[in-house]
Amino acid sequence: MDIILKYFPNLTEEQVKKFRMLDELYHDWNAKINVISRKDIDNLYEHHVLHSLSIAELIRFKPGTKVMDLGTGGGFPGIPLAILFPEASFHLVDSIGKKIKVCQEIVNAIKLQNVTTQWCRAEEIKDKYHFVVSRAVMPLSDLVKIIRKNISKEQINGLPNGIICLKGGELEHETLPLKNQTQIYPLTDYFDEPFFETKKVVYTQLC
Repeated sequence: MDIILKYFPNLTEEQVKKFRMLDELYHDWNAKINVISRKDIDNLYEHHVLHSLSIAELIRFKPGTKVMDLGTGGGFPGIPLAILFPEASFHLVDSIGKKIKVCQEIVNAIKLQNVTTQWCRAEEIKDKYHFVVSRAVMPLSDLVKIIRKNISKEQINGLPNGIICLKGGELEHETLPLKNQTQIYPLTDYFDEPFFETKKVVYTQLC
């Protein structure tokens, strides 16, 4: 938890409480339903929570922003972002039912009022969102084809609506088809820890 406070020192007491609760909840649920690698669960705050919050270094979602977390898995990046931005709304989507079950149980346990969850494929989603966030779900061009229909034309943030992905490694080839509307931000610009040396935030404008 200290690593979260290192980079986000201005959290409210309620936000700190919710972030602290994640440790026990994820350890408990992960023992029943594997949503995080068993080898990695002890790195929850650095590898999953802080990694999710890196999106906040790119954009601070304005109140009323609607965000879909596609392929949320165990709730990343959606749940940490929902704690950080209580006045934005987050819709967590995954095609694997047991993962959505874990997400919903954690949302209920920490009383997150700004999160909904749905077990389905992305193609089934009809609603509009200002942003879609994801963590290495699929190649960027494939993701754009699926969710372009879901990007709202209403602009309420300084950053134009689009996709924000957490990815790692070499991305030049993957982003080439969308290079004129895509920006890559190395997480080493924000965080000191070695884990982030190959990690990046990729933003693609779609509106």
